[in-house]
Amino acid sequence: MNQTEIVNIFTKKTLALTFVLSAAAMAFAQEKAGVTGMIVNKNNQPVPYASVTFSNKANKTLSDAVLTDEKGQYKLELAPGNYDITVEAIDYKKSVVNKSIAGPGNIGALSIQPEATTTLDGKTQEIQGVVITAAATKPYKVELDKRTYDPSQDIVSKGGNLQDVLSNVPSVSVDTDGTVSMRGSSNVKFLINGKPSALLGIDDGANALQSIPADQIEKIEVITNPSSKFEASGTAGILNIILKKSKKTGFNGSVIGALGYLPQTSLNANLNWRKGNFTWFLNGGGGYRESKNTSRNDDYFNNAVLKDDLVQRNTDSETKSKNNNYNASAGIVYDISEKTSVNASGTVRTFDSENFGNIDYRYTPLTDPFYTSNRSTFGTNNNLAFQGDFGLDHKFDDKGQNLSLSLSLQRSRSYNDTNIDDTIDNLKNIINQNTTNKSVIGKADYELPIGESSKLEAGYRIDINTNDYSNDVRESTTTKPLDFLKPYTYDATYKETFNAFYLQFKSKIGKLGYQVGVRDELSNVDINYISLDPKKNVPATTKNYNNLFPSVYLSYEFAKDNQLLLNYTRRIDRPRSFFMIPNPSYNDNQNIFDGNIDLNPSYVDSFEFGYSISKKKFTINPTLYYRHQTDDTKMLVYNILATDENGAVIDPKRIESHTKPINLGTDDRFGLDLNFNWDATSWLKFLGNVDMFGYNTKGSTLYDTFDKDGNPVQAVANFNGKGFSTRARLSSTIKVDKTFSFQLQGFYRGGQKTAYQDRKDMYAISFGASKTIWKGDGTLAFNVQDIFNTRAMRSTTYTANSIRDSYMQWQPRQFSVSLTYRFKQGEKVEQPKRKKDINSNATGDDQQGPM
Repeated sequence: MNQTEIVNIFTKKTLALTFVLSAAAMAFAQEKAGVTGMIVNKNNQPVPYASVTFSNKANKTLSDAVLTDEKGQYKLELAPGNYDITVEAIDYKKSVVNKSIAGPGNIGALSIQPEATTTLDGKTQEIQGVVITAAATKPYKVELDKRTYDPSQDIVSKGGNLQDVLSNVPSVSVDTDGTVSMRGSSNVKFLINGKPSALLGIDDGANALQSIPADQIEKIEVITNPSSKFEASGTAGILNIILKKSKKTGFNGSVIGALGYLPQTSLNANLNWRKGNFTWFLNGGGGYRESKNTSRNDDYFNNAVLKDDLVQRNTDSETKSKNNNYNASAGIVYDISEKTSVNASGTVRTFDSENFGNIDYRYTPLTDPFYTSNRSTFGTNNNLAFQGDFGLDHKFDDKGQNLSLSLSLQRSRSYNDTNIDDTIDNLKNIINQNTTNKSVIGKADYELPIGESSKLEAGYRIDINTNDYSNDVRESTTTKPLDFLKPYTYDATYKETFNAFYLQFKSKIGKLGYQVGVRDELSNVDINYISLDPKKNVPATTKNYNNLFPSVYLSYEFAKDNQLLLNYTRRIDRPRSFFMIPNPSYNDNQNIFDGNIDLNPSYVDSFEFGYSISKKKFTINPTLYYRHQTDDTKMLVYNILATDENGAVIDPKRIESHTKPINLGTDDRFGLDLNFNWDATSWLKFLGNVDMFGYNTKGSTLYDTFDKDGNPVQAVANFNGKGFSTRARLSSTIKVDKTFSFQLQGFYRGGQKTAYQDRKDMYAISFGASKTIWKGDGTLAFNVQDIFNTRAMRSTTYTANSIRDSYMQWQPRQFSVSLTYRFKQGEKVEQPKRKKDINSNATGDDQQGPM
């Protein structure tokens, strides 16, 4: 059996493995005794939603906790032994009793007394309901250098994936093709648990976002202006995706399944088990999804080929995809001592798809029909990613002196095969594209408290990334047998090595807090490119950069949860690896993407001035920002006549449209980013984001094209443009009763215009509903994405000899229904005074050191 067969068997059995382990864990859990009971007041009336903690006197790791239901009853499983039982509830005195648990059964009713100051005599259900609502995690929280979004209250994305969740995150926008942007810029850096991850593959775009289930996401950190502690890449900022990993004792977890249309199915499980010094976790599942991509390009070539006639090319494209994805991650955390912990985890992700495409081309002059052609495509994609993470965390003392070491080994590969049939000259293409990425990431972080309110942080990180590209393109026509298309058949290796050091100091003087830091990154990039066409070959290229990236944060706290924030950072936009590979793709001989090996990084100076106030019922965070970017990466679109390998024009009627990334000019962004959430009533909540920004883009360049006689000439591409645009999002959640809620979500993106391109505005409205069932152990959810089917991109692009009107819709309206089942929900109350998990950083997140 070869390696490929082993991999295929492993990926197909991922779900079976998940549920086998789930059953084993549940079997282990059943060794405990089932215990039930009831909490009542002095009038023998039930006390709902009381906290009941069982502390095992002989072995604290066997302790557990539970909430009573609306009838004052509870149930849980305990190992036999002697327990101190602590009962707490709003408006009642704390009560502690001792009981011996010998086996399964009902331990009877425990009575608690009202507080001396209360006159309610146990009639506290209404007040307790309000308290429970307030205790729920706010969906949006502002911190000194980041904002945290909790997707647990996002009904619209239940049963969905990471792309669905990001569509509702403040300050974040997701285009129809899966492109994620922040404040109008798509240069966003993704992290999984604080590290680059093989989960997101190599330039996978929407495919990667759709393969991470929403149910596995604990929260998302939005870092619009990252400090020196974070890597400097990503001029728009960083999105840190924190995946779930429970810290509770015993066995717990959840399973969620979803069905939808366009046809989609998914089944995912999150399982956790903590006993003694060990914590195990297993997350896994998979799904099937169909998608439909519709696009149209109308090109008007003015005086291009037929002298004074206008030539129009209409391109209608429709691609249907069938996608399967599987993912599994497992890990262990072992507390060697109270101060030292080690952890190890592994992740595997697969993504397979079949794509069926149909493209119609129609050329029309003013006089009579020119010609038409049809292109049909069939493609397959197989992506497999592995990742192994290892770490050690040591706490020197209880004052905050910590050391964290970690190593991440990652590998992903992607196979893309495409067969193309074109009616022009009976053209046939066979395209095979293989990409492999290998990454090693090592880092060390050290924290040293100084006095009562100061801290020094320092760290080192090394990244070694190697991308191997292999691209074979073969072509045949009625007059030419199948043979390699030399200009587009190549092998390339892109290797980058980054060494980074940072030093950061934070402190507080009265109400004034400050944090200053600097990061030094040494970058080395090596590119080797060999094509079958000698004229396309380029010599081996090496690029070296050494840059300093300072950051300054200031805050002034008027009162608790009421502060002003001011910060400055410098960032870098490193070109995506395949942008620097000449001719990296060839899927359409009339629309071709050209890489640019001379592409250089772009740099951004970013300033923010914000205000944050958080009260019991609302949080509001307006932020003024300004970003100045130099050597901005822009996409140049130009037209040339199709030529053969010798440079001769193939057909004076065939025009190729090329897209090429270039460094050009500057880009300034300034605006107001306003985020808020408001609990208007006990049954109505709002979460909103408005980004009003101005832009001023400068830059122009010469490029090669042709005149009306077909002769080569040079023209000017003008990217200059300035204006004002708006992006807005509003979610309203209505709570019908304790178990049923529904949500409406609206999105709007204003247009943007430069001399080169005019992007039209776009809007969409989605709906979701959620019903709690099975006494809180289950959730049934339904949602409709893009109710009115309006989520589509429209733009007009201007070149020297053409105007292009474009329309693109990545996915039409869709709906889904999902069912979640949670194991042992009686254990969802954390044990009081449990020791802090030393794997957590300052904000309490697991294994997510920011380097």
